[in-house]
Amino acid sequence: MDSAQIKKIKSEIRNYIWSLMEESNIALFPRPVFGRIPNFVGADKAASILASMDIFREARVIKVNPDSPQHPVRYLAIKMGKTIVMPTPKLRRGFLILYPDKVSKGIERWATSIKGALVVGERVRIERIPQIDLVVVGSVAVSRDGARVGKGGGYADLEYAILREFNKVSESVRVVTTVHDVQVIDRQIPMEPHDLPVDYIVTPSKVIETETRYSKPRGVIWDIVSDEMVELIPLLAELRDIRQRGS
Repeated sequence: MDSAQIKKIKSEIRNYIWSLMEESNIALFPRPVFGRIPNFVGADKAASILASMDIFREARVIKVNPDSPQHPVRYLAIKMGKTIVMPTPKLRRGFLILYPDKVSKGIERWATSIKGALVVGERVRIERIPQIDLVVVGSVAVSRDGARVGKGGGYADLEYAILREFNKVSESVRVVTTVHDVQVIDRQIPMEPHDLPVDYIVTPSKVIETETRYSKPRGVIWDIVSDEMVELIPLLAELRDIRQRGS
């Protein structure tokens, strides 16, 4: 199966899930969910289930995506004294760190929103990011074997790949997604080498350990990085310069 066929299948899956969530009225603000990591009814419950799991409770530093359905995850992480590594939207401003001791009591929910994190979070050079113990990503659809479809921008995959390049996350670190039950599909999701699989799927009703056979990206696959991406994402330019100096 070539790349064009894979993109077509993923696009079909995305549109099916987005339409289903809108028609079933399980999508939450921001709506419509087309083109987004969809927020969903029960996102807070899925986050609570995740927060009760050993992999979450034992983690000191958690990387969480900035999308709305994972806001409850970020909120609970701060409430539980975790440090959050959060990418800025489209990685334009790199990564933010939210330290629990710098978030005042009573503002945790605002501080862990996208707008709040941009105020309270500390923008740091990637060398200063602490070692990450758990990765939480958003998804449009996932399958029980750990294959995942995002909204199509590839940012979760790229964020992980950059963190691997800078040795901030290791192969053994678990990757989790929180989704609505309808986002767990039986259809096979084709995966490419740059795609990030998940080890656990957490829904409002259950936890699925995928025991995925797919490998996590070991770093940035430069063959698929365009000059435009390097221009728009300063971290990619920095990483490319480092690699060129080392070669």
